Amino acid sequence: RLTAIELHPHDAERLKAVFAGDFQTRVIELDGWLALGAHLPPKEKRGLVLVDPPFEEGGEFSRIVDGLSRAHRRWPGGIYALWYPIKDRKAVAAFRAALKETGIPKLLDIGFEIRPASTEPSLDGSGMVVVNPPFTLEGELRILLPALHKVTAVAQPSRWTLDWLAGE
Repeated sequence: RLTAIELHPHDAERLKAVFAGDFQTRVIELDGWLALGAHLPPKEKRGLVLVDPPFEEGGEFSRIVDGLSRAHRRWPGGIYALWYPIKDRKAVAAFRAALKETGIPKLLDIGFEIRPASTEPSLDGSGMVVVNPPFTLEGELRILLPALHKVTAVAQPSRWTLDWLAGE
């Protein structure tokens, strides 16, 4: 079963078209942060929540920390994967520190930078925080990330990181 939550009307319509006729999928046009409260925990009691915030306005890192904290209280056994851009290294460091302060156990942070920090705002990489990751994920990423980094890095120094912010 898939529930896709999308705030932007055009993107929600595109998702509805992609999943038209799939009785196991529903697309809801709604702010994803509001939806977390309404749709957790799922009736299956197992699942993955993938969060891809827009980062169109300031404060998105704080919204992620707050939203994750609320969602985790409702469904502590769920797996959460939260994407974030690596543009401002100080903001990313503050975000990671704020996640540590939530007290949520089992926080795995994956960082993937394709170039050194830019002097101008630029997407230099991406990160993903995974809460309650499957037990094989860390080992699999330690094999996959070096190979992926080798073919995607556009300038040196670039790097990938795999850090436990809490747990393991």
